[in-house]
Amino acid sequence: MIYRPLYVERIMKYVDTPFVKILTGIRRSGKSTILKMIMKKLQEERGVSAERIISYRFDSMEYEDMTAKQMFEMLKSRITLENKSYLFLDEVQEIPEWEKVVNSLFSDYNVDIYVTGSNSRMMSSEISTYLTGRYVSFRIYTLSFEEYLSFKSQYGAIEDTKTELVNYVKLGGFPATHLQEHSQDEVYTIVRDIYNSTVFSDIVKRNQIRKVDQLERVVKYALNNLGNTFSAKSISDYLKAENRKIDNETVYDYLEKLEKAYLIHRCSRYDLQGKEILKTQEKFYLGDVSLKYSILGYSEGSIASSFENIVYLELCRRGYSVYVGKLADSEIDFIAEKHGGRLYIQVTQEIRSDKTEQREYGRLLSIKDNYPKYVLRTDQFASGNVDGIKTMHIADFLLSKEY
Repeated sequence: MIYRPLYVERIMKYVDTPFVKILTGIRRSGKSTILKMIMKKLQEERGVSAERIISYRFDSMEYEDMTAKQMFEMLKSRITLENKSYLFLDEVQEIPEWEKVVNSLFSDYNVDIYVTGSNSRMMSSEISTYLTGRYVSFRIYTLSFEEYLSFKSQYGAIEDTKTELVNYVKLGGFPATHLQEHSQDEVYTIVRDIYNSTVFSDIVKRNQIRKVDQLERVVKYALNNLGNTFSAKSISDYLKAENRKIDNETVYDYLEKLEKAYLIHRCSRYDLQGKEILKTQEKFYLGDVSLKYSILGYSEGSIASSFENIVYLELCRRGYSVYVGKLADSEIDFIAEKHGGRLYIQVTQEIRSDKTEQREYGRLLSIKDNYPKYVLRTDQFASGNVDGIKTMHIADFLLSKEY
């Protein structure tokens, strides 16, 4: 196991606190491995004996028809009454009404509970009902750029960070693809399997969707328009032009289900003048950029939107709420807010003309406040600030500790 301190150390702060720890995120983002890391730390650093650590993975066929009552009885029989027991319940959403089980165990026994799940039902109203004020959630993302470098260093030589950034964009950050050296085609085969299992298990099967072809066309539209604003109507109109009739409500429903499986992330627009979040023309980003390339194939022409995607995910990893900024007649790529602070960020692969430079910097200069402003790029540029705007290489920004 390759240590992931970003999550393990954050979760370890809540050991033995009166909260159920809930880990959510896209399939194969490393949730199960993080649970194992926490178990290992409990044994090695807290002196917890193996008998007090109770671990189950509920997406196994062994538990396919298990009821909540059966789950409760099974777990109860393993709990030690003399000392605290530590329960690790992986992919727990596979058991209907698991929330009641966790609530009962948490209320009636001396236990510390950790659960994982791969869809946002983990954050549903049922949890709010049964665990109100008694859980803390952690979103687990695929590997950050820093984590990718750490993983790669275990089996191969690290090139300069600028070159590695391009490799990271091409290959994405699913941990399973970086445990050893894989070719680009091998990576995309692994990611395509993750995509298919997510679509057919977490979306199609769970929601009894009959028009699978229709769903996949919506997915491909979203992939092709990564980082562009679009609406359900634009998707509907596009499919109608291909003689594929679909209404706006169905499109909204499909997009919501893709979000719940963490395949895509919705990024709302924030009106800087009206100071309000807008409900239309959102942007969508992928849970990992490799999802696009595994389905549509890799092309140099699409790399700009992928850079934007990885910056978006990095801001989310660091706990920011992220929006697209709307100015009067233009946009700021990202407004990132956390703890009352704010960042403004423009992402551009390269700036080839004075006009492009004026556009990228001018948008930020038009914002009259003192929050940090960044232009992130990958080409050659003079370092330093431009009227208070910091210019950074995207690789340096992803590895920076200053924000």
